[in-house]
Amino acid sequence: MTRLLEIRTYRLKPGSLDDFHRAMHERAVPMLRSKGMDVVSYGRSDHEEESYHLVRAYASREALEAEQAAFYGSTEWREGPRGALVDRIETYLNTLLWLSPEGVDSLRALNEPAR
Repeated sequence: MTRLLEIRTYRLKPGSLDDFHRAMHERAVPMLRSKGMDVVSYGRSDHEEESYHLVRAYASREALEAEQAAFYGSTEWREGPRGALVDRIETYLNTLLWLSPEGVDSLRALNEPAR
């Protein structure tokens, strides 16, 4: 069974990369994982100085939409890390890609951020 990857790449406002990473690492990613979302990888992107990536895996397009609607509509998100992240984002690009479970595991192992 394949997994649907959401690859979200953020272009950040100048000088905000470290604050964005701290908010993702300390607040957003733990919250995503506590809600059962499979965060495969996150961290600074190599291809652009002020960019950042977040990769999540889902069972289907319907699962992606349902889980994200519940998460992003929650009071916990709005009153938690949302402001610390959204205020630093200039633009973002979402890419969806189907991948085998083995491919997801390989990506996870290759891109696991330093903690």
